[in-house]
Amino acid sequence: MAEKKKSATLTIDGDNYELPILSPTVGPDVLDIRKLYGQLDVFTYDPGYTSTAACDSTITFIDGEEGVLLHRGYPIDQLAGKSHYLEVCYLLLYGELPSPKALEDFETLVTNHTMIHEQMMYFFRGFRRDAHPMAVMVGVVGAMSAFYHDSTDIADEHQREVASIRLIAKMPTIAAMAYKYTIGQPFVYPRNDLDYASNFLRMCFAVPAEEYVVNPILSRAMDRIFTLHADHEQNASTSTVRLASSSGANPFACIAAGIACLWGPAHGGANQACLEMLKEIGTPDRIPEFIARAKDKNDPFRLMGFGHRVYKNFDPRATVMKESADEVLELLGIDNNPILQVAKELEKQALEDPYFSEKKLFPNVDFYSGIILEAMGFPTSMFTPIFALSRTVGWISQWKEMIADPQNKIGRPRQLYLGETKRDYVDIENR
Repeated sequence: MAEKKKSATLTIDGDNYELPILSPTVGPDVLDIRKLYGQLDVFTYDPGYTSTAACDSTITFIDGEEGVLLHRGYPIDQLAGKSHYLEVCYLLLYGELPSPKALEDFETLVTNHTMIHEQMMYFFRGFRRDAHPMAVMVGVVGAMSAFYHDSTDIADEHQREVASIRLIAKMPTIAAMAYKYTIGQPFVYPRNDLDYASNFLRMCFAVPAEEYVVNPILSRAMDRIFTLHADHEQNASTSTVRLASSSGANPFACIAAGIACLWGPAHGGANQACLEMLKEIGTPDRIPEFIARAKDKNDPFRLMGFGHRVYKNFDPRATVMKESADEVLELLGIDNNPILQVAKELEKQALEDPYFSEKKLFPNVDFYSGIILEAMGFPTSMFTPIFALSRTVGWISQWKEMIADPQNKIGRPRQLYLGETKRDYVDIENR
């Protein structure tokens, strides 16, 4: 017996209209309003699109109430604990975990594309030395379309594949070069004998004057940061990439748009904002003062790194990130760092305070990732570029999915217009 199709009834001025209800494999049902305007001459009003599904997807699922994050059905804690970033990249791109041979071939392919066109060096030199690395990345990634003409035709499946590999492979090189440029050190080229995370760390911290050996604990922590930020469903930057892509723009321009959106402190800049907050607190003895301010509705101060717009429970990524933070701090032996002392004491006091548990304001992934990156020696200005290179595979996976979708059409959000009605122009001498 066929399953009965579900629908909802919309009543306007006494007239009833049936709206189809679509059911996902997991998650809440969705009202299908695609014919709403054509049939009824009305729009829906949803600022921020918090109650609107703009697409269907098979890549990532989030249940914020239960604290669940799945990539292609696999829980994020299992992937972060048992897998590594490039295997997760393969999973996001192609839908299944790779065989040993497929993973080896994929890793080799990515490794062989990590260098950037030598002429792109001139782009870096065109920026001021004090330019934010994200500003540099937006410009350089957008400029890739001027160098890689053979992978900008989005109608060609092979070119889409080539562009995907190039972006995943070259993003760490671009991010590391943006960092090196801002501190006045020479660029360090990638090496094919290193894994993805180790290569990035070496490009950031090595200098030509001496050999640099990557500590495996730091490399593992870096890889986990990449993995835990690889994709996060239809967030602001991913939706930006999809919207830009819907016009048929080339993939490099679309990813540059995603980087620009990610830059904001409410999105990718959250872990930078968290570290800046810890610096503002300064010393552990001032924590009660700032916790009291966070509870005060009339005080604009917020505890950055606590709670999440999506997760109304523990951020499932935070538990794994805390383990890495503890390993890194123990390895580096920097418990006397004042910022890290503030972070650990703030975490302790906030978790013991009923106010935060009742409101489910638990430390999120940004809180711990900022601590790790600070301990590794990255300045706060590099936190968001690292987020951007991590999220690149998610953007690309969503982009490829959208391009292949037969329902794909150019994005065109509607509005509730509250401006003036039609009025006649008044000549300047009569105003």
